[in-house]
Amino acid sequence: MRLGDGGHRIASRADFAGWIVEQSLSELAEPFTFVVGMDRALRLAPRRSEHVACAGGDMVLSAGEISFMSEAGRWAVSEVSNQSTGYCPDVTSWAEVAPALDAAELRRPSGFTHEVVFRRCPDCQEHNVVRDDDFVCVFCGSDLPAAWNVDPTRHCFSDHALSQMTSAASVTVPR
Repeated sequence: MRLGDGGHRIASRADFAGWIVEQSLSELAEPFTFVVGMDRALRLAPRRSEHVACAGGDMVLSAGEISFMSEAGRWAVSEVSNQSTGYCPDVTSWAEVAPALDAAELRRPSGFTHEVVFRRCPDCQEHNVVRDDDFVCVFCGSDLPAAWNVDPTRHCFSDHALSQMTSAASVTVPR
């Protein structure tokens, strides 16, 4: 998937039904990349896709990884997380994911099945994944804020990661 293509837009049960039948068994065995766009619609792409590419380079309300299973003849979300180092969404972004899944009439959990806590260091500006409630920057040792503070207008890639991604994929990522 190239930046600008965007993921497959899912705004209804029919959209999901049309998309899911196109997925191979090997793709269904892995989680998919998802974003909830500014239009509040779910977009899905293969796991190997970057979230920024799935969103077509646009800002999002949430992003992460999602898995599906068929139960009693209906599709359901088996796992869903906010794991996206491209957007670093807050765990509170579930409030945007739930209605997008409801619009597709997918059974779903009551929240992220795996929550990732992202924080930007106020001193060195690096993005961190907080583990075990240890709000300390892994890059410079400074304390990280308790409240989510990632700038939603910027992607969370470091300049090094951006250069690697753009070289490997021959795409331009907006800054």
